[in-house]
Amino acid sequence: MDQAIAAGLGGLAAGFLSLTPQQAAMIAIGCVLLYLAISRGLEPLLLLPIGFGAIIVNIPGSGLMAPGGVLRTIYDAGVLTELFPVLIFIGIGAMTDFGPLLENPRILLLGAAGQFGIFIVLLLALALGFPPLQAISIAIIGAMDGPTAIYVTSKYAPELLGAVSVAAYSYMSLVPLVQPPIMRALTTKAEKTIVMPTVRATVSKRTKILFPIVVTIIGSIIAPQGTPLLGTVMLGNLMRESGVVERLANMSANELANIVTLLLGLCIGATMEGERFLNLQTLTIFALGFLAICLDTVCGVLFGKLMCAATGGKINPLIGAAGISAYPMAARVVQTMGQRYNRRNYLLMHAMGANTGGQLGSIMAAAIMLSVIAGLGIA
Repeated sequence: MDQAIAAGLGGLAAGFLSLTPQQAAMIAIGCVLLYLAISRGLEPLLLLPIGFGAIIVNIPGSGLMAPGGVLRTIYDAGVLTELFPVLIFIGIGAMTDFGPLLENPRILLLGAAGQFGIFIVLLLALALGFPPLQAISIAIIGAMDGPTAIYVTSKYAPELLGAVSVAAYSYMSLVPLVQPPIMRALTTKAEKTIVMPTVRATVSKRTKILFPIVVTIIGSIIAPQGTPLLGTVMLGNLMRESGVVERLANMSANELANIVTLLLGLCIGATMEGERFLNLQTLTIFALGFLAICLDTVCGVLFGKLMCAATGGKINPLIGAAGISAYPMAARVVQTMGQRYNRRNYLLMHAMGANTGGQLGSIMAAAIMLSVIAGLGIA
């Protein structure tokens, strides 16, 4: 009996002794992600399962990502097939109201301007020696659109999935900290106080129904490789706006999105094995991703200033910061900044239009890059 107890204690000791420094570090990082999700409320729907996945996959001997392991099975079925990101896009479409964008279609230009940082960082990543497929996956972090980043990376650079995903969702949660200093530095006091007219709900139901259909057809013809992204988000939006499949729309926006988000988060965390994650490449990816979101904000605000000048001061350039795809967080940041400088300034709905334009812009940016890859035969 004593020998059996001693053997058991020896086994426990061996388990702790087999824990490598990299695994211990990743378990600590997983705990930090849990802290940010639970105590700070930073993107908890993703950071909580990602953090927990990072902890359990780094337990010595767990075998979760070994062939036949539980998380490996889920990963192969949902991430390698790009199924999870596509399903999440249906939910995103079902939750998105493109009404503010349709009220003022020129705001879509801000959504396009908010993607320039992606292409700048793409060139920088290529200059640093990253292969084209990895460079695209790194640059897409700047889209501030987690599902798009996951889709592109899982398809073309799955070895970077953990780093790219964590960077994308972490930086999304930091938008309220990253954007305001840039917005203050690039705009004058007079520009910050510009009051824009109230957005009135004048878009017809027919227009809202036709919008996802027309965008899918035109966007897919321009960049066919992005059809899985664009088509699914527009399908979700069509279900929302049609009013004839409320059960499907509600299920997509709630149960489907929640289940897939949980499984996707665990799979992302499962890719954060210490030996693969802790290296100079990961730090470089985080640095380039941060640069991308900063440049996106800069380009959006500068284009907002251009639109302000072109319209004779009728557009507050602050809304250009909402041209990224961090929906609706970036729009809230714009509203807060506008209120700080002019209490009569209600920029939220205008910023929501730019924000939904940024969603479309990020999808089209990814679609164009994927189509170029296919055309060049790189993939």
